[in-house]
Amino acid sequence: MLGNVEEIFHKSGAILKGHFLLVSGLHSPIYWEKFRVLQYPAYTEQLCRLIVGHFKQEKVQVVAGPTTGGIILAFETARQLGVRGIFAEKEGAERAFKRGFSVEPGERVLIVDDILTTGSSIREVMAAVSKQGGIMVGIGVLVDRSEQEVDFGIPLFSCHRSVTQTYPPADCPLCAAAIPLVKPGSSQAK
Repeated sequence: MLGNVEEIFHKSGAILKGHFLLVSGLHSPIYWEKFRVLQYPAYTEQLCRLIVGHFKQEKVQVVAGPTTGGIILAFETARQLGVRGIFAEKEGAERAFKRGFSVEPGERVLIVDDILTTGSSIREVMAAVSKQGGIMVGIGVLVDRSEQEVDFGIPLFSCHRSVTQTYPPADCPLCAAAIPLVKPGSSQAK
């Protein structure tokens, strides 16, 4: 074992401090830069092993994640389970399975994602799975940083839970203190 989850994020320099614009449109003093972890196959393997261990009795037939971090996690989790790994891409305001990916009606699907804040990308993947008739057996994430528990109606497992304060832009004390706002990552904020 390479250490606990928070230790992995610290070692890889993935926990950033400052004033960040999240994909959700919220502001936060902490940003979990998952790609600093995902660049290390050994860390990715270890984290996905935690997700696999939690859901191994669920007879998962396919693992699905959202682009972009979810691609790596879906692949590694699926590899460990010996099943297919697919991803859902943005298509307008929704996500869809493209590139020949599909979920067969009745197929048992595990959804994986990197960082859970509001759950919007997970809900988009859930909608894409539902649209194709898949049966969702659970959700696995690396870090659940949501301020309040998010109920998806199916089991949620996080490798690590770290409640991290977020603010609507109008109520952000970091903005009030004139701390420069940084938009990390490559996704478009809402």
